Amino acid sequence: MRPSLRADGVPQRPRSWSDRLRRVVRYRLVVPLLRSHHSPEFTARGVGLGVFWALTPTVGFQTPLLLGVWGAARAIGWRASLVQNLAWTWINNPITMLPLYYLFYVTGQLLMGHRTDMSGYGAFVAVWSSTTDASRPFLERALTAARVLGWPTIVGCVPWALAGALLGYRWSLGFLRHRAVVREARRAAHVG
Repeated sequence: MRPSLRADGVPQRPRSWSDRLRRVVRYRLVVPLLRSHHSPEFTARGVGLGVFWALTPTVGFQTPLLLGVWGAARAIGWRASLVQNLAWTWINNPITMLPLYYLFYVTGQLLMGHRTDMSGYGAFVAVWSSTTDASRPFLERALTAARVLGWPTIVGCVPWALAGALLGYRWSLGFLRHRAVVREARRAAHVG
């Protein structure tokens, strides 16, 4: 495999996983945030809703749920950026799913008062993996996962989803307002 070349013809070294992650975050999350032509509040609401859905155990169902809530909110006059909403749900994806679900599970166990029933990450992954064992009927696997992981995971995601939504909204609103002030100052300096 030949190394890729820069514009000046010099071979470019392969990017590390952290460089690739930083690049994805920049181009998938930050650049669309910067290019929004809407008010900071409109865009920030989209970020907040996206982070909320990202921090729920709904991978695979996030988009329909998000679209339903976005449509209902829009119908009552509460508008938010659908693009930001969709983009920020990518925080939770097949790579981050198990660690996040485990965090939700442990939080739920603590909130439900099950401190003595705390299994480690290995036990959590074992239960999760048993749901992919094709030798058992699907319904049996789904019921096992729901019984063992279901309620604690659902209860445990609530504080993370609410806190994430609030932090995502506040951060993006502050970021966009600051950016608007800086742009206006540059424009005034350029004109004056």
